[in-house]
Amino acid sequence: MRKILLTCLFGLLFVLAACGSNEGDTNDEASGSKLDELKDSGKVTIGFANEKPYAYEEDGELKGAAVDIAKAVFKELGIEEMDSKLADFGQLIPGLKAGQFDVITAGMAINPDRCKNAAFGEPEMMYGEGLIVQKGNPLNLKSYKDIADNPDVTVSVMSGATENAFLKSEGVSEEQITNAEDIPATFSAVESGRADATTGTEMTIKMALESANSDQLEFVEGFEQPDVEGVPSYGAAAFHLDNTELRDAYNEKLAELKADGTVAELLEANGFSEENNMVADDITTEKICNGEM
Repeated sequence: MRKILLTCLFGLLFVLAACGSNEGDTNDEASGSKLDELKDSGKVTIGFANEKPYAYEEDGELKGAAVDIAKAVFKELGIEEMDSKLADFGQLIPGLKAGQFDVITAGMAINPDRCKNAAFGEPEMMYGEGLIVQKGNPLNLKSYKDIADNPDVTVSVMSGATENAFLKSEGVSEEQITNAEDIPATFSAVESGRADATTGTEMTIKMALESANSDQLEFVEGFEQPDVEGVPSYGAAAFHLDNTELRDAYNEKLAELKADGTVAELLEANGFSEENNMVADDITTEKICNGEM
């Protein structure tokens, strides 16, 4: 009887030990990093906004300078499949925080406020601002200050875009600013007379206007860049704050692709120029996030 009891006891202990071992394996797997997870699956989920030439969808394909750079970097990391998810620009960071995306790549400008909510990679491109008005520029708008000086002027801006803060920094009142979900919606506001102007990054609105082929709108040549913090802007991919290992791995490969000229080639292929849009080596995300730039 004693032998039977001892046998049962040893058997029970063996089972418990085995269960404990399996549980430990499960915890190890659960604690695996996002980088390992993406490498294992070979796929990354990208959040983007339809904003040409940074990231946009055309004929069902995800294109753009930021997209091409991200593709090249993730390929170097052994992650070749990109699952793209379109979102309004203002929903990119909330979607990232909610785990809907592994990374967002839309040429999003790095700024201190955004750095509190996302882990930005190193800068990939530099850009300034632009202004679009009704044909003939009837109000002679050449700067944000011109808008601020005339309280009757209204400007339509994409929701969540940095231009909202830039305009206010230059004295434009909140009552003068209306928000729209995307660039076409801001164009529509100006065409219909619901707004007198729209603004965005220079490359974005210039190329969007060319695509729109509108005879009612005009890109303002000689636009005076606002003298505000954040201009010029530096665009980068962004990651969840908990996924700094993934961000760091991305940065390492990005640096290699900058050094061998790949990033410059991808930017030029999307309409950017080395003279106006390449990022100087001394510009870093840390400096921008700290407000040093």
